[in-house]
Amino acid sequence: MGEVQEGRSKYYTPNEVALHNTSADCWISFLGKVYDLTNLINQHKGGKRDLTSPILAMAGNDISHWFNQVTGDLKTYVDAEKGIVRYYTPHGDLLHIPPSEPRSDYNNDFGRPWWKDRRYEVGTLTKKPRKLRIVNTLTSQQHIIEVCSEETMLEILARYICYNSHAESYTWKYKGEELDKTKTLEENGILDEDFELEELGMDPEQWIPAIHIYFNDDLRSHYEKNTA
Repeated sequence: MGEVQEGRSKYYTPNEVALHNTSADCWISFLGKVYDLTNLINQHKGGKRDLTSPILAMAGNDISHWFNQVTGDLKTYVDAEKGIVRYYTPHGDLLHIPPSEPRSDYNNDFGRPWWKDRRYEVGTLTKKPRKLRIVNTLTSQQHIIEVCSEETMLEILARYICYNSHAESYTWKYKGEELDKTKTLEENGILDEDFELEELGMDPEQWIPAIHIYFNDDLRSHYEKNTA
């Protein structure tokens, strides 16, 4: 995962969210944000009415379809028989949703409902994941990594560093031009052409942009240089 720059939200791809799909590690995304609901699940799971089951069933997935895109609240409907507005919960009774009938075991002193509680928010879901081919010109090794379109090259470097611990000691270039590590792929002229390729009947997987990295003959990281 990419390293967050100060003042910026951390971005995640759907594939990264999908890795967190158990009761011991439960992430979901909705309305463009990513949430870690592990503590919520552990605090409330079990009992005769396990109100966390619908959440756990969607662990690692996006549940934006549960929500009103305008209000940011769960979808509602009008109960025609009783003439009142109710939350729409087709997946079963849900935590922090009032029951359809009065119940003595319903606790409404929880404060903010979980979907409005920012304590669980861990980052932002990318609007478009992208793939990059990174070619190490020193070793001839190539790695294809998935990144977020909103990430800067510094954040992309942080994703790649697990393959090359000295990645900071390389100059990164695209089509011979050095990349500005404070800018995104698009800002560096590496356009997302997936849609155009698909329109032409071409497989984007066969046309992944290639970034070439060139060793600077200095294994000291930028941090080490500045603190020497």
